[in-house]
Amino acid sequence: MTPAGRRRTGPPLLELAMMLAVLASTGWTIRHLLVEGFLPQPFVFDTNDTFMDWFNTAYWANHPGAYDVWRSIYPPLSFVFLRLFSLSDCYVASPFAARDCDWLGQTTIALCYGLDIVVAGLAFYRSDRRTALPRTLAFSFGLPLLFTLERGNLILVCFIFFAIAHAPITRSRMMQALATALTINFKPYLLLPALAQGVRREWRPLELAGLATIAVYLVTLALVGAGSIGELVSNTTNWVTFVGGQVWNEINYSTSYAPFLMLDKTGVPLLDFVPSRIVEGVETFVPLAIRSTQIVALACLGAAALRPKALSHARIAAVMLGAYLVTQSPGGYTQAFLVFLVLLEPARGIGSRIAVLLSYTLLLAGDRMVAPILRINSESWLGGHPVTPEFGLTIGHFLRPGIIILIVWVLSLDGVAQVLGTFRHHARPRTTGAPA
Repeated sequence: MTPAGRRRTGPPLLELAMMLAVLASTGWTIRHLLVEGFLPQPFVFDTNDTFMDWFNTAYWANHPGAYDVWRSIYPPLSFVFLRLFSLSDCYVASPFAARDCDWLGQTTIALCYGLDIVVAGLAFYRSDRRTALPRTLAFSFGLPLLFTLERGNLILVCFIFFAIAHAPITRSRMMQALATALTINFKPYLLLPALAQGVRREWRPLELAGLATIAVYLVTLALVGAGSIGELVSNTTNWVTFVGGQVWNEINYSTSYAPFLMLDKTGVPLLDFVPSRIVEGVETFVPLAIRSTQIVALACLGAAALRPKALSHARIAAVMLGAYLVTQSPGGYTQAFLVFLVLLEPARGIGSRIAVLLSYTLLLAGDRMVAPILRINSESWLGGHPVTPEFGLTIGHFLRPGIIILIVWVLSLDGVAQVLGTFRHHARPRTTGAPA
């Protein structure tokens, strides 16, 4: 028992327990890889496709046609970066051949993952020293960042700048503005958390970030010679149509329930595996869940606009990004950004604590299958031998988007309550002593 009046300096026991659960789940995932030769769901079905987000993009960074042939939706910065950090001689044949040849690319992936851990740890330490250790370990070895690492997605690079832009790492406005510009030019949907500055009426930093974003885009556009706004819009439209036919890939590790509405387009006799009441329930529940979450998020942002300093930058950014992720899923690894923002919350107040604990659950790796759908004969790049993984609907497919909805609701309602509290405080009559 701590003496009266002395503050506890150790991490909360519940957060320590959640950290250990996350690390245990990661240990189970690694064991599965060692024993079975492949990573379990929700890691990608194609066990021979490890790192291919990186090397597919790097291939087109070293060849013409990224926008008119490959129909990329990445702004030019991605191709400038990968052209610098790849060995062009390795990309003569194909991305698969380059993966085993391009040691610079593999080294850069590992270094970026290490830098992600460093900047996350620094951000959590400066936000709340008491909880920094469990949050750093859980975030660094939790599912979203591990999934990003296995894919070799450019989020590994982008996250370094995202942390600088949104966490208390530097006080330099110019550095924060440049970091914000780089995040948006790597992942355009990260414009949403950047707009938290507008809600808080921090116009000067927002203006600097906007100018920096335009400057980075124009410079990289000139260097690549392609990737105009028109091309990006056209390719995005094409991409939306394409992923509409990739239902299982969208559902496998999603931030939103929206892909579930496309289950009837899979070509799989779904009712052979899933009760009809579940399918009917999805069609009724999903639109209601998405719309109601959007409304509660807008209520929070509206309240925050009335009291710009009542809520932290990280809180507003998390609500804005969370509402987007509930609406549509740009990939399960984007949960890394949302979880990071939530974990910047100090361990104070019931709303913050609930949101933090919910975020820990998103860091748990592994899954439990409830309805097997298909078995695949494939090679495993990580295992180095043929494997026959089985995939299907899992508990995580249904739980993870719901947890993100709960996070947005908790943060939004708690945010509205905090803003209302400031009004009550200012409305309280002041005692000035006995009247004359």
